[in-house]
Amino acid sequence: MKKNELINEVTISFKDQFNSVPIIVFSPGRINLIGEHTDYNEGFVFPAAIDKGIALAIQKSDANTSKVFALNKGELYEFALDNIKPLKNGDWRNYILGVVAELQVLGKTFGNFNGVFSGNIPGGAGMSSSAALENSFVFGINELFSLGLSKEDMILVSQKAEHNYAGVKCGIMDQYASMFGIEDSALLLDCRTVTSKPYEIDFKDYELMLINTNVKHDLAETAYNDRREVCEKVSELLGIVALRDATKTDLDTIKQEISTEDYQKALYVIEENNRVKKFAEAIEKNDLGTLGNLLFQSHDGLSIQYKVSCTELDFLVTKAQGSSDVIGARMMGGGFGGCTINLVRKSGMETFKNQVSEQFKEEFGRECSFYEVKLSQGTHLV
Repeated sequence: MKKNELINEVTISFKDQFNSVPIIVFSPGRINLIGEHTDYNEGFVFPAAIDKGIALAIQKSDANTSKVFALNKGELYEFALDNIKPLKNGDWRNYILGVVAELQVLGKTFGNFNGVFSGNIPGGAGMSSSAALENSFVFGINELFSLGLSKEDMILVSQKAEHNYAGVKCGIMDQYASMFGIEDSALLLDCRTVTSKPYEIDFKDYELMLINTNVKHDLAETAYNDRREVCEKVSELLGIVALRDATKTDLDTIKQEISTEDYQKALYVIEENNRVKKFAEAIEKNDLGTLGNLLFQSHDGLSIQYKVSCTELDFLVTKAQGSSDVIGARMMGGGFGGCTINLVRKSGMETFKNQVSEQFKEEFGRECSFYEVKLSQGTHLV
């Protein structure tokens, strides 16, 4: 479903249910072009908001409770604004409760509200539907009740909602990209200073395509924590705050003190940080060939050195490397499933899609899914 259809749908549903005229917020999902597992090493990432997201219709209510209707799921949730706690198995409700609670922690006072939301971000594809949902509500409540929060304030509310109510200790990248996105641009985000520089990208004859493996292997959470520990341990040995401050030369000074595996993992982070900076330079030079090569290099690092890929992701990247219509591809996100991001020639898109679709099904006995995405504006009033 397209963005405009989504907006129409939530507006009509809201008027039907609550008999008042809402304000409409659109909050996008995000992709990350390059810079994976660098965020918790205080490094650099290159995210962008996309043209898929969450549409929210929201308005003040005179009732004693607030009501939110999840249109996709056909579920209505009613709650009081006092004594908010996370729900066990709360699903989407916890993101909204988290935003409300974290606003209250800031000392903000506001009344009850009604909301209807719906989204067109594919589930499990690693495009941050949770950040889009959090941002839509914090933005909408801030607007309705004139709370005076800046976008910087709002993303911190969203991040804390995720930490304290959804139980996910995420970095700031997802909320940041969803809130601050700029059309046709990606953001070079410094995860230490939480500041970014926008880079307008012209992909010319190419387009971004995401291919979803539709698998999620169980390793993800334990592997994430394990990688984080390795990075922290190596930083400590080097006497630095985070691997962002290390070079390969530094790392070589402690090579004898760590295992080969840990050396490779730390080296991956150092090299990936450098790739993000090279990616920015290639955009400035309009050099699509280099952009593509950096994506392939990033995937090799994630798969061979950092070991967070899986058979299905590697299969898709190998197929991309073998196609004359694809100039770059890599796994995107935490790993062990989810999507690959591909830079594909527009004229060869259908052929590539058909080939990969057939080969993937033959190899794994299941379908993969395809999404074309455009770089888009961050959270905004419609």
